[in-house]
Amino acid sequence: MFLFQYPVQLVAEPDGGYVVRFPDFPEAITQGNDLAEALTAAADCLEEAIAGRLHDRGEIPKPSPRRKHVVSLSPLFSAKTALYLAMKEARLSEAELAKRLGWRAPEVRRLLDPRASSELFRFEQALAALGWQLAVAARKVA
Repeated sequence: MFLFQYPVQLVAEPDGGYVVRFPDFPEAITQGNDLAEALTAAADCLEEAIAGRLHDRGEIPKPSPRRKHVVSLSPLFSAKTALYLAMKEARLSEAELAKRLGWRAPEVRRLLDPRASSELFRFEQALAALGWQLAVAARKVA
């Protein structure tokens, strides 16, 4: 199961605000004027860090153990990342997945493109072809 909830380290600044770091993504650092703004910025920062790794075909680490504050990927970005990891696990190229689905290769590339919008049912189809099921969860925040 892929669960994209990453812990963050919040450091209060002497003049106010917070600096946010991710133990799992050393390149991801952001800040906010208050806790809410810092966590919102952290969500954007996390997606940018993962987008860079998707683009470079890099490693996406499993989240470290939970801390007081965690940041989750958006549902669409979670689906993109899950598909990327499922394909990597299966050692399947975009062209091979497209062939399995009866799609054109650009359709699969679009699903993996961090900047492209895609419908969740397309991820359901692609993940099912790899033996995975897409699930969405909701959790109460504070």
